[in-house]
Amino acid sequence: MKIAIAQLNPTIGDLQGNADKILKASHRAASEGVRLLLTPELSLCGYPPRDLLLHPSFVETMAQQLSQLASNLPEGLAVLVGTVEPNAGAVSTGGKPLFNSVALIEKSNILKVFHKRLLPTYDVFDEDRYFEPGNEPNQFELDGVRIGVTICEDLWNDEEFWGKRTYNLNPIADLAQAGVDFTINLSASPYTVGKQKLREAMLKHGAVRFNQPLIYANQVGGNDDLIFDGASLAIDRKGELIARAVSFEEDWVVLEYDSEKQDFEKSSIASAPECKEAELWSALVLGVRDYARKCGFSKIVLGLSGGIDSSLIAAIASEAVGKDNVLGILMPSPYSSDHSIQDALALAENLGIQTQTFPIGTLMECFDHTLDPLFAGTPFGLAEENLQSRIRGTLLMAVSNKFGHLLVSTGNKSEVAVGYCTLYGDMNGGLAAIADVPKTQVYKLCEWLNRSTEIIPNNVLSKPPSAELKPDQKDQDSLPEYDVLDDILDRYLHQHQSLAEIVATGHDAAIVERVAKLVRIAEFKRKQAPPGLKVTDRAFGTGWRMPIASRWIAQISHNS
Repeated sequence: MKIAIAQLNPTIGDLQGNADKILKASHRAASEGVRLLLTPELSLCGYPPRDLLLHPSFVETMAQQLSQLASNLPEGLAVLVGTVEPNAGAVSTGGKPLFNSVALIEKSNILKVFHKRLLPTYDVFDEDRYFEPGNEPNQFELDGVRIGVTICEDLWNDEEFWGKRTYNLNPIADLAQAGVDFTINLSASPYTVGKQKLREAMLKHGAVRFNQPLIYANQVGGNDDLIFDGASLAIDRKGELIARAVSFEEDWVVLEYDSEKQDFEKSSIASAPECKEAELWSALVLGVRDYARKCGFSKIVLGLSGGIDSSLIAAIASEAVGKDNVLGILMPSPYSSDHSIQDALALAENLGIQTQTFPIGTLMECFDHTLDPLFAGTPFGLAEENLQSRIRGTLLMAVSNKFGHLLVSTGNKSEVAVGYCTLYGDMNGGLAAIADVPKTQVYKLCEWLNRSTEIIPNNVLSKPPSAELKPDQKDQDSLPEYDVLDDILDRYLHQHQSLAEIVATGHDAAIVERVAKLVRIAEFKRKQAPPGLKVTDRAFGTGWRMPIASRWIAQISHNS
């Protein structure tokens, strides 16, 4: 039996377009003698559809599209399609109105519909808002082979692997007990750094523990702040990797099941990204490309300061939409150094992107004159610094509005965490591409980009970072050194260490308390920021749910 994985990049809500992708994959499968075609979780509507599921017309149209797709599929092929199914018993017995489902289609008929059993409600997931969990193991028989069906989270509850259970049942264990020959998992698993290694380790453990092959078909593509890396794979019953699709691209994998051996033959195994930086680069490029494409943008505009963050964004944008579709705006002030302007122009030349220069000195004078009746006699300070950023933000938005370009903001995670960014200034934009990338990782990414040829000017990498909003300003005038700051933020945000635990690792107590305070008081800014691409397990996006008005203050000692 031949089984194919169609690693698809659906667009949320594009029911016709997604159905066409599935149909195209189906014809390819039929031409290659495939018997069973796998598509990702909710492949018909895209994942996550979120509150589109609250519209009855959306659900009804999806059902009509599924029926039409079934009638168009080629003969001799069984296809598993991710969709939603109304919960007929919800009105009379209670429960959520929908199931997160997979439809088994063959010979123009929907033969069975399987329901997801474990519904995640953590981090970016909120499936309990919409779906009722399935209450029985999912399996079917095809040509004498018994096949188990699971959907994404159904795979992630092996207490032996995790050391605990998050849910009170394990769908993989239930299917093994039911005696299936192998189990498939149709998934839409968002990307975070290093997650593929975890997935493969989990699947290998499950295959050996339950003595059955496992196939994992994952979605690929960017949807809002989420990136899906694909990297679909198969593990034989011995726990060996026998197939892997490429990461961050649509792909096609064919597997051959040997009924006598009760196992799969080895297939193509795509190489994993060479290093963390290569993986991150591919993720960020895909996230920017799909956000632009799926939101209807063909061109990107950004502010070019000559600093490392805007340099990295320009490189990502050029790769994502093409160098001819990127416009860098230089907006020097009287405080801008000559080398920053030169560095920005050198970067643009290296990348081959267009630039435009708008000096803002005259605009600064106009603002000073207008505000003079109230500001006269007061010292130059944060208000005047932020005005420069807001002038630049306004100019960038003007270009975006005038020409329909996507404005990509340039703030990194370290800045966003502690509020070292200006609301309605450098935070302006439709997408914050590196808002989940710490400053130290920004440097590593740029060094990786320069591994064979200079893309980011060397001076950008070597000079001290500065916002250049006043004479001789350096970031470290206001912040700890970035290697110190990023380590504190990692421990505080990702590892949830207490301040005392962070200090015990060798950090200065006053700095740790100050960083924690900055994180807390910057919450109002993050709530008004553009969506940021998620690449870590703790991003300032959909999964971040901190209150703005809060009196909780983290301290070294609660008694101090």
